[in-house]
Parts: sequence; structure tokens; C-alpha cells
Amino acid sequence: MRVVALISWIVTALAGAILFSIWLSRGGLRRQGPAASRFPPTLVLGHPILAVTGLILWIVYVASDTDGLRWVAFAVLVVVATLGFTMARLWRQERAARAAAAGADRADLPPEQHFPVALIGLHGLLAVITLVLVLLTALGVGD
Repeated sequence: MRVVALISWIVTALAGAILFSIWLSRGGLRRQGPAASRFPPTLVLGHPILAVTGLILWIVYVASDTDGLRWVAFAVLVVVATLGFTMARLWRQERAARAAAAGADRADLPPEQHFPVALIGLHGLLAVITLVLVLLTALGVGD
């Protein structure tokens, strides 16, 4: 199960990397103006940094079979999931506000509002699957 969790984590990270590249390409680091990101920098940068850190820990766990690492990786993943849920909530609130103010210029959209909805859904679904697989592995299910 640990390898399945690893594959799931990698695919989730790839979907997240696509979202992050869209955010950057649409001016995500811009902090002023109507098209500035609504995501706090610590949130949008902390999420992928911690996700990669947890993934590295999981890879080391899979390679070394060090029991303590699976729980550390799981704890990091819980923090990552919390940050991701927070970003999803902010994204959804902004999207709803934009929909209510119909006729908003597309150029004035913050970078995160250029995310494909299907990709956000896929990333979130994969994240939940990864979290469950990592938890089950940490609990020793499937050993």
C-alpha cells in the first residue's frame, strides 16, 4: 500500500504543480492592483513546500522502511491538506463573488481564478485519496 500511496502522492503533486504554474504565469507574485492574488504568500508557497517535504519523507520511508517516518509524513500531509482546503475555500469565495458581479473584466481576475475547475477538483480528489492511503499505511493496513 505504501507504493500505491507514493504513486497517488506523486500524481497529486503533478496536478498541484500545474495549478502552481498557472498561478505564477498569471502574475501570482504580483501583490498590487485589481488582478493581484487573493492568496496570502505564506499560504500559496507553504502548501507546495510542505507537500514536497512530506513527499520526500514518504519516499525515504518507502526506501528505508523506517516506521517513525510514516507518521511524520502523515502529520505533514495533514498540515498540507489543511492549507489546501483553506486555499480552496478562498478560491471558491472569490469565484462566487465574481459570479455575483457579472460582467467583470477577465483581465482583472486574480491568477487563481484562471484555474480550470476540473483540475482543482482532480487535485482535491487525489489529495483526499492520498491522505487516506497514507493514513491506512501508517496504521499498518496492507502490510
